[in-house]
Amino acid sequence: MPLSTLNDEQLSAATAPLGQNLIIASAGTGKTSTIVGRIAHLLNEGMDPSKILLLTFTNKAAGEMIARLERYFPKKVVSRIESGTFHAVSYRWLKELHPHLALKQPSELKTLFRSIYEKRNFERMNLPLSPFSATYLYEMYSLYQNASLEGFDEWFLEKYPEHEVIMDAYMDIVQEFEQEKIDYGFASFNDLLLRMKSHLEENTIHFEEVLVDEYQDTNTLQGALIDTLKPRSLFCVGDYDQSIYAFNGANIENIATFSKRYPDANVFTLKTNYRSTAPILSLANRVIERNERIYPKKLEVGRHGKTHPPRLLMYKDLFEQYQAIAQSIKHTHVPNDSIAVVFRNNSSADGIEASLREVGIPCKRKGGTSFFDAKEIKFLLDLLSLLVNPKDMMAFIHIFEYASGVGSALSKEFFQCFLHFGNGDFMQGVLYPINSELPKLNPNKNVQLGLFDDDHDIGSATRFKHLDLPHYVYGHPLLKHPKIIQDGVKFFNDFYRLMNEIKSEKNPAKILRTAISSKLYNGIIEMLSIQRGRLKTGEVDEEKKKVARERIYRKANLLLDLSRQYRELGRFVNAMVLGGGELSEGEGVNLLTVHASKGLEFPEVYVVDLVDGRFPNRKMMSSIEEERRLFYVAVTRAKDKLYLSLAQYDKVKKIDYKPSQFLHEAGLIKGEFVEPEPKKKGVKKTVEA
Repeated sequence: MPLSTLNDEQLSAATAPLGQNLIIASAGTGKTSTIVGRIAHLLNEGMDPSKILLLTFTNKAAGEMIARLERYFPKKVVSRIESGTFHAVSYRWLKELHPHLALKQPSELKTLFRSIYEKRNFERMNLPLSPFSATYLYEMYSLYQNASLEGFDEWFLEKYPEHEVIMDAYMDIVQEFEQEKIDYGFASFNDLLLRMKSHLEENTIHFEEVLVDEYQDTNTLQGALIDTLKPRSLFCVGDYDQSIYAFNGANIENIATFSKRYPDANVFTLKTNYRSTAPILSLANRVIERNERIYPKKLEVGRHGKTHPPRLLMYKDLFEQYQAIAQSIKHTHVPNDSIAVVFRNNSSADGIEASLREVGIPCKRKGGTSFFDAKEIKFLLDLLSLLVNPKDMMAFIHIFEYASGVGSALSKEFFQCFLHFGNGDFMQGVLYPINSELPKLNPNKNVQLGLFDDDHDIGSATRFKHLDLPHYVYGHPLLKHPKIIQDGVKFFNDFYRLMNEIKSEKNPAKILRTAISSKLYNGIIEMLSIQRGRLKTGEVDEEKKKVARERIYRKANLLLDLSRQYRELGRFVNAMVLGGGELSEGEGVNLLTVHASKGLEFPEVYVVDLVDGRFPNRKMMSSIEEERRLFYVAVTRAKDKLYLSLAQYDKVKKIDYKPSQFLHEAGLIKGEFVEPEPKKKGVKKTVEA
């Protein structure tokens, strides 16, 4: 049984009485085993599995825990446990209440937000300051939803009081954005939690115990959702030294104030580390103990045998560092997929990736642009989403934004036209329009909110007679739209042909095959490969363009491979939208941001660019304490060998670098860290310690 494998400190936590229990689980101390042991204990005590809720940071983590439980309990018992991320669980519950709910990615909703923002003409409002951009306003609103329970205007004006003069317009944009999401059945990841919290305030779901993994990374909204669940017992597992998501709204106070909020709480500490060797743990302890100790603890070694002290690698030049690491990896006996290169900034990964490929070493990158965020993949998923839900305006906008001369605001108008042409049926409006007149689309005038009428005369389809269009396109009422231009008409023609071909197909693989070979998608490929093949001079490098085209096809075919295990289009789209960020592409050396490395472990780890300004990143950091926690997470990914690397000079940018203060704190660089003086170019020599 799971309990028999636990050490004393893990067993004590796993068998704690029902109530409020906080488990401080340091890196590598077996928190997963403890959570699995806890659930096993509850089941052994006779708790109904349907009364257990397990909330994790990733769906993969939940799946691994459930899989472990199935080794000891019947699958029909374990399957009744409610498990997944906050978002996945809320999505399942809400889909039962609202079957047509469509979960949209941040990039999609940002486009919707921008289409609403673009209707405002701030220049005509005679403002004393420049308004924030649509993108920044959207990002601040998203952060607010995670971080605060007060009104957006109050929260926003605390940060930017000078924007009070324009706050009414901001609020109007936000309110219209929220209304459009409701009208079209859209939900953001934040909305899942907000709507679930609202539902739970009126309809209680009774759980005997709620278990929360990675509790240090919960935000204010997630904390409020846990409170709203009102479980009989709470079992929260986390480590404040690994709280690294403040930039995304994580609230370290959730874990820091647990004992104050629950005066009768039990606090358990797992301090025996089974992952890393003693020298690696010693280094991690020396650095992290400089942060304030909320709950006293110190990692202890749980494994013995031969050890390798962490090595400091110093190089003269930045790219020399990357090339040397690539050569080191090439000559190691450790398998490629057992090696990780961890970095604070995405720019570090570019040099490492290029150097590895130069010496023929495969690698996979996670923490930068996701495979599922690549434009060529997003376009295909938008096509599928539109077939699943023909009222998915965001999917349509993303597709039509590729038409020359058509932005997000005009795409939205086209979508509303198609609904009008089909009497509310989008596909009817595209393929077999009933209404032949354009709808009224423009807003009413409101100077205070930045809204202005922008009336246009109806256009004539005769403008496009020279294009030699098929009769079904030439006669389409969309061609009467005054803002549509020749390129937009050609794009619509290709879109029409593809939609007509796949309108009745349900198999995702067949639809994708048709879409990938379509004229519409080939136009997208051509556009993207030209963009990616363009040099800084503006010229297109044909070889670079060819490589870009091959990569696009490779990614499209990977998506096609993923689709083959699904028979239902809706299930495939849901899996890609909800879980896509957790899937990684390719194989080989793992290139990971610190955030992406969290929860993982590798026999051999390189932490690169450990110089002041890059790690810690003084431009992006919320506090030096959080940067120190990032360093702690990075080094504790290593099981056997840890390499800490830096360069002293960047010859491209002509910048001198000082070693990171964390190397001073770790004792690898002698003396206390001193803030660097203004940088001067100097001759450096390679040092390896």
